[in-house]
Amino acid sequence: MNKTLLPVALAGALLASGCSFIPTLDRPAAPVAEHFSAANEQAGATAAADIPWQQFFTDPRLQQVIQLALDNNRDLRVAVLNIEKAQAQYQIQRAAQFPEFGVAGSASRQPSTITGRYGNSYMVGLSMPSWEIDFWGRIGSLKQQALAQYLATEEGRKAAQISLIANVANTWLNLQADEELLAISRRTLSTREQSIKLTKLRLDAGVTSELDYRQAQSLTESARATLALQAGQRERDVNALTLLAGQSLPADLLSSMQDKQLRELPALADVPSGLPSELLLRRPDIRQAEQSMIAANASIGTARALFFPNISLTASAGFVNSKVSDLFSSDSAAFTIAPSLYLPIFNAGRNRANLQVAEANEKIAVAQYEGSIQSAFREVSDTLVNRRSLKDQLDAQSRQLEAEQVRYKLSDLRYTNGVASYLDLLDAQRSLFALEQSVVQVRLAQLQNQVNLYKVLGGGWTEPVASNNAAAPATGTP
Repeated sequence: MNKTLLPVALAGALLASGCSFIPTLDRPAAPVAEHFSAANEQAGATAAADIPWQQFFTDPRLQQVIQLALDNNRDLRVAVLNIEKAQAQYQIQRAAQFPEFGVAGSASRQPSTITGRYGNSYMVGLSMPSWEIDFWGRIGSLKQQALAQYLATEEGRKAAQISLIANVANTWLNLQADEELLAISRRTLSTREQSIKLTKLRLDAGVTSELDYRQAQSLTESARATLALQAGQRERDVNALTLLAGQSLPADLLSSMQDKQLRELPALADVPSGLPSELLLRRPDIRQAEQSMIAANASIGTARALFFPNISLTASAGFVNSKVSDLFSSDSAAFTIAPSLYLPIFNAGRNRANLQVAEANEKIAVAQYEGSIQSAFREVSDTLVNRRSLKDQLDAQSRQLEAEQVRYKLSDLRYTNGVASYLDLLDAQRSLFALEQSVVQVRLAQLQNQVNLYKVLGGGWTEPVASNNAAAPATGTP
């Protein structure tokens, strides 16, 4: 670099750390209670956000599907690419704080202002295009805004991963419930087909009426329709899980789910329910809203700086001559420096409007931040309430199912011995079939409630053990 340019660059670098008009951001207090009303305190328990998903989901098959989704899901891939985009945008704003240097050359032919004759002029050398000296922190504010947007995008990717893991787990549980419901329907259909045969024999023998036969036939076809409906639902759930995984599922995974029941699955890790609501601030979506609030606050500094003079500097150093052959001679050396200042006087209120927009956006971001906290608090509270009610419901329906199984056996025995009517047996069959399906649905809801509680408490995201990816941009001012 030319020695004459060196002091200019150093002085410019010092001036670049000028004042900032970014207002102090007072983070609002969380507009929620300190504790969840439906929670029970568990001293020393590990927070859900600190439990890696590999430890929460203990089923190796489910772990395999989740890993497939993390590697191949297109929505998550877009979220990662958005991070790269935001990081590049931050680097663009950061680079604007430094002067730009390059090699420049030009040739011109124009009349002389003294003689009026046309002459040639050639120039080559180092050039520094117009560089804004950031006295008022406008570029610095833009950099802080871009940094906050980058961090918000990073938090958004974490939130996307948490949501993806929970969706994969819930869809996997749906698919396992489908298999159990199909098994119940097949067993019920087989029982009712046997019942039709028995009823037909009794009808032909004159022991029973055609009404009993038609009732048995109707109940059998109802079971067959239910089986077809559930088979279709299973295929749709396979398609949903395939979409989440981003590729076709291994055949051995799907076959391993057959003849399995939800209660036979490896237990999910327990997550503590007695957590203070301040732990919601660890949720990536809330941290994303916080970074968006910081970015909106930084934009106010940018808008305020537009009210003050724009000071820029242009400089060049090289060789200028009217002849190309003498261009690099010692007497052709030249240096120019051209500072400029622009102070807006009238722009029809544009700067004032820009400031009002920035201030309004900051207020909107604050409201969205508070709203995200309130929404998260409600999600956790509702999940905790459902957790308690589903447990009570499953216990009650399990006891009811045991009673219905005994009732069906007794009704079948009484009908076979001619003590009871076929109507009693049909009623017992219908009740047992409906209750068996209901118990599966409640058990599914209970398991999915555990998954959702893990999700809404911020579980499902852990920092990778080692990463060679680009590091997060530095937050300090250069």
